[in-house]
Order: sequence, then structure tokens, then C-alpha cells
Amino acid sequence: MPIVRAAWLGRIAYAPAFELQRALADRLAAGEIDDTLLLLEHDAVYTLGRRATDGEVLLDADALAARGIAVERTDRGGRVTYHGPGQLVGYPIIDLGQNTDLVAYVRTLERALIATLTEYGVDAGMIDGLTGVWAGDAKIGAIGVHVSRGITTHGFALNVTADLDAFNGIIPCGIVDRGVTSIEALTGSRPGVEEVGRRAAVHLADFLGSSLSWTEPAALEGAHV
Repeated sequence: MPIVRAAWLGRIAYAPAFELQRALADRLAAGEIDDTLLLLEHDAVYTLGRRATDGEVLLDADALAARGIAVERTDRGGRVTYHGPGQLVGYPIIDLGQNTDLVAYVRTLERALIATLTEYGVDAGMIDGLTGVWAGDAKIGAIGVHVSRGITTHGFALNVTADLDAFNGIIPCGIVDRGVTSIEALTGSRPGVEEVGRRAAVHLADFLGSSLSWTEPAALEGAHV
């Protein structure tokens, strides 16, 4: 059975986490490491995927500075989204092999988040034609991935106790007619992001058919971030 080694990185900025993903992807491609799952919170940032336009960020430079929100372009699929404290971000660095079924992989991420949310009393699911995880008409989990050489980077973002007002500064994932929500907004509870991440890791490994092993950040290349 393949192994997924998971690490909780805590709260870090976007750029160093992006560079760490790239370094781990290179090492995985070279056969030096096992599949790896990075779990973390980001400092407040709007990230623009390959299909995003600058106009999908609705705040000007002064407003962004006042709110302490950075803007970063990245190579994942999708459009613009928000990352920040109170949101679980997961970056699976997974070797899908040469016959990559990207749609099936995205469905795996969605199912893992749905299973995690069930543990917190949230009835979540998928909506045909829309990527991500939804509670009613509101998105609670976003998915955006990149695959190169059969190896994945980027992944998912699950709103636990995130500041939902921050999503008003963008057109989230290019969708104008649906809102966003969180575990806190739906249940009134405030679980720790690390706790949610550890549960999500169990479900993701299960759906991938892998054995889960936890490792310390210091064991990862570039983990000094």
C-alpha cells in the first residue's frame, strides 16, 4: 500500500509554501520521497489561478493594504480565491502516474472534504458542473490543482472559522450568484484548524487507498518556512 506522509506546517505566507510544493514535487518525481500532504493556514491572500483576471479582485491597492491582504498569481487551475487564518489549506503532492485522471482526483479531494465535514455536523455535497464542496448553495470547500509529470500540487481550502467577509473583495472562483460559508457559520462551533486538518488527512488517505503517516515539518525540504 502506498504511503502518504502528512505534515502540519501551522500558519505561513503563500510564497514559501508554493516554493516548498515545487521542491517536494521535484523530489517525488525523482523517487526520493513518498507522496506528501502539507496542511496549513495562510496569511491573508487572494490567489489568482491560470484563468483569473485582475478584475476579479474588487479591492484597489489601498483597500488591500488596509485589510492586510496580499495578492499572488499562481499556476493552479481555476480563478481567484481567498486564503487566510481560520481556513484549512491542504496541498497534496501526489504521484498519479502517467495515466492521470484529473477529474477523478478532484472528486477524491471533494469526497474527503465531505467526509470530514460530516464529522462536524455539516451536510455538504457536490453540485453538478461546479468544482468544490457545497453546503446548500454556499461553497465551503474550494479545489484548485496543478498536475505536471503526473504529480499534483495545490489542492483544497476548507473554511473552518475563516473571515467570510474577505470573500466580498473578490468574485470567488468566478461565481457571482452563490455565497460562501464555514463550519463556524453553519454550526456555531469553532474547531481548531489543525484538528480539522488531521481528520481530513485520514479521509484523504483512505480515499486515495494509501496508508497515512505523520511527519514533522523539519523533515521536509524547505520546511524552515
